Amino acid sequence: MEITLDNMEDFARGAAFLGTGGGGDPYIGRLLAQNAIKEFGAPKVISADDLDDDTAVFTAAMLGSPPVLMEKGCCGDDIDLAIRNLEKHLGRKAEAIMPIEIGGVNSTLPIMAAARLGLPIVDADGMGRAFPEIQMVTFSVYGCSATPIVVTDEHLNSVTIEADTPERAEGLVRATAIQMGLSVMLSAYPLLGKQVKDYAVHGTLSLALGIGTAIREGRSTGNPVDELIRYLKTTPYYNHAKVLFDGKVTDLRRETTKGFAVGHCQLEAMDGSGRQMEVLFQNEHLVARENGVIKAIVPDLICMVDRETAEPVPVEHLRYGQRLKIIGTSAAPIMRTPEALEVFGPRKFGLDEDFTPIENL
Repeated sequence: MEITLDNMEDFARGAAFLGTGGGGDPYIGRLLAQNAIKEFGAPKVISADDLDDDTAVFTAAMLGSPPVLMEKGCCGDDIDLAIRNLEKHLGRKAEAIMPIEIGGVNSTLPIMAAARLGLPIVDADGMGRAFPEIQMVTFSVYGCSATPIVVTDEHLNSVTIEADTPERAEGLVRATAIQMGLSVMLSAYPLLGKQVKDYAVHGTLSLALGIGTAIREGRSTGNPVDELIRYLKTTPYYNHAKVLFDGKVTDLRRETTKGFAVGHCQLEAMDGSGRQMEVLFQNEHLVARENGVIKAIVPDLICMVDRETAEPVPVEHLRYGQRLKIIGTSAAPIMRTPEALEVFGPRKFGLDEDFTPIENL
């Protein structure tokens, strides 16, 4: 894979789909990455398998409430500061940048960071989708420390956090983000190459580009949703893919609570059958129920797209009356293990259900 100005729109659209409603506004993220590429040149994309076992890999991300991220973006110096202060704290230079998640702005911000710092970016991430909390990554599942974490804001204030567990780190980062205005830059989970090779979800930048390309090509033939599903079925992780529902938004509740965009979206079927689907979200979509029956549930992906163009619709852009198709896909196998479900299974979001793979629903 190569990152270029020409394929950035496809990449950002595919990453928005994998954001499952969250991850931050992909349009803002695309502008940030494109500007950095114009100024500093595109970063080299490398495979996780290309890393030496002791290569220092740092992550770059925005954290906060998606509606706030739309209004309070990144200046560039803030993410540079997060990386540089983490280097000082560890006494070691970053040798590669990697996304924590492959959703929305958090797939494009690492491209910006890598371009600005002159570092390669790893074609991998920590979940193959987006999740709302720091500990909800594969690295946390398999014992990698989330800290030290450096958090910065647009005024170049900087906070370094050390914590005994990733869950405690999440609480401290969230409190810091609230004080900094609910939109912050951070670098967390400093990793070695071997940890990335063993625990990351591999190839997700390439998959995001493939998804975005499939949507664009499908539009030229008039069947973007069908082309998207066809492509997903060829991928190693998202191959159990299907349209769960085709409907119109009839009710929407969305509020910012404790640093998250939480609520639900109700849809009614377009075919006049009276069928209804409810999707609950906490930044990202958590569960989809049709007339009370579960059709998909975390960590599997629940994605909303425009029914005509297959344009992914983030939570912050949901509106009453929108015509949407709800697409469900399987998550990466490493996200479905018993150990992983203890960290980001349904009950960790307060849902009173156990995980059932989408192919069994």
